Amino acid sequence: MAERIDLPQLRMVWPENLLCHPLEISPPPGYTLRLYRAGDEARFFELMRVAGWEEWDDDKLQPWMAKIIPDGWFMVVHKNNNEIVCTAMALHNYKGIYPFWGELGWLAGDPNHAGRGLGLVVSAMVTTRLMEAGYRNIQLFTEDHRLPAIKTYLKLGYIPSLYLEGMPNRWKVICGKLGWPFTPEDWTSGLGS
Repeated sequence: MAERIDLPQLRMVWPENLLCHPLEISPPPGYTLRLYRAGDEARFFELMRVAGWEEWDDDKLQPWMAKIIPDGWFMVVHKNNNEIVCTAMALHNYKGIYPFWGELGWLAGDPNHAGRGLGLVVSAMVTTRLMEAGYRNIQLFTEDHRLPAIKTYLKLGYIPSLYLEGMPNRWKVICGKLGWPFTPEDWTSGLGS
């Protein structure tokens, strides 16, 4: 299936039954986890470019800074060179159509460090931080071709939201590519779920 950039984003939600279960996933040996620090922007822009989002710069970042919840921007750092190699943000309701929702956003990693579970670490930290901040509704949006990220989200416990017509077919293809069980009867539908 050829990638269609005009498709609505996929949506995934954190199940209500997992809201009281913080995720404790540590970085693998050779890596450490920390929060954003002033000066991290240049490396963040590099990570965003290698993840396929070319347009990131100071102007693009500034509106997002107000949407990141306190202590909600996580970085995995490679200990050998102190370089940021993976990042994700805990965001507050930036789309405006989901009142009171928190969101896992802008997961990006250095492909030279792929396969080490770093995306799992920052995604778990963002999800846990949103739960700690009191969010009862947590979601994320992604695209069909971001298969490693989707697999990370599924491993953590996020479930697909079949919020638009055609979503079951798209998820069937994705699950086939990932070797993941296609179980739409266990997933959510609608905007609020």
